[in-house]
Amino acid sequence: MADEYIQETKSSPSWQLPAIIILALLALGGLAFGWSNSAKVDEVKQAAADQMKTFQQSYQQDMGSLKDRLAVAEKADTELQGDLKVITDKLKITQGQLKKARTEAQESNSQTTAMVKNLDTSVHSELATKASTDDVKTVDTKVTKVGSDLDKTVSDLNMARSELGTLIARNHDEIDVLRRQGERDYTEFTITGKNQPQKVGNVTITLKGVNEKKNRSNIQYTIEDKTYEAKNANVNSPLFFYLSGTHTPEELVINKVGKNTISGYLSVPKPNAQPATAAASTKSGS
Repeated sequence: MADEYIQETKSSPSWQLPAIIILALLALGGLAFGWSNSAKVDEVKQAAADQMKTFQQSYQQDMGSLKDRLAVAEKADTELQGDLKVITDKLKITQGQLKKARTEAQESNSQTTAMVKNLDTSVHSELATKASTDDVKTVDTKVTKVGSDLDKTVSDLNMARSELGTLIARNHDEIDVLRRQGERDYTEFTITGKNQPQKVGNVTITLKGVNEKKNRSNIQYTIEDKTYEAKNANVNSPLFFYLSGTHTPEELVINKVGKNTISGYLSVPKPNAQPATAAASTKSGS
C-alpha cells in the first residue's frame, strides 16, 4: 500500500496581523514625528544662525563706531595736552610777572609813604619856623573871605539885575547862590493847572493861562486881601509888591513856562536886611 501523503496546514494565530498593522502605523507615526521635529530643528537652527549673523554685523558696526570715537577722543586728548602745556608755560610766566609787579608796588608804596612823611615833617617844621598859629588863622580867614568875595563877584557877573538892583535867579542853582548871601528868603514853587489857587509864602498865586512859544503867562496873585493881575508876564522878569509898612519889596519871579504849568520863586527880604541898592551905595561911599 502506497504510503499515504498527509499534508498538515497550520494556520497563524488571528492576533498577529493586527499587531503587525499597528506596529507599522506606529513606525510610520514615529517617522512622521521625527521628520516634523527635524524640520522644526532646522528652522530653529536657521533662525539662530540668522540672529547670530545679525548680531555679528551689529557688533562689527558698533566696534567700528567705537574705534572711530576712540580715535577722535585720543586726538582731542593729545590737542588738550598740548594746549595745557602752553597755558601752563604762560601761567608760570604770568605768575612771575605778577610777583615782580607786587614787589615793585610794595617798594613804590614804601617810598611814597616815606616821601609823604618826610614832606609832612618838613612842612610842619617850616610852618613852625615861619609863622605862628595866629598868623596861620589870619591867613585862612583872609583866603576864605577872598573866596567868598570871588564867588559873589562871579555870581553878580552871571546873573541879571532888576530895575531895583536885585539879582534875578534863573534856575534852582542860582537861587541857592542867592540864599547863601543871606539877604532874602526864597520859596520855590510849581503851579500845575489853571484856576487852582496855590499858597506860596504869604502870597496866593493863580495861573490863568500860558503862551509856551513866547514864554509868557497870565497870573493873579493875592496878598493882604488885595488881588493883582499880571498879563503876558515874561520869564525871569520880577513882579514887585510892598507889604504895608515896609520899604523893601517882595519879588515874584517865573522862571519856566510849560503846558498849563509855571515854576518860579518868591523872594522876601529878611527883617532888618539892608536893600541891595543901599548896600551898594554904602560900599561905594566907603
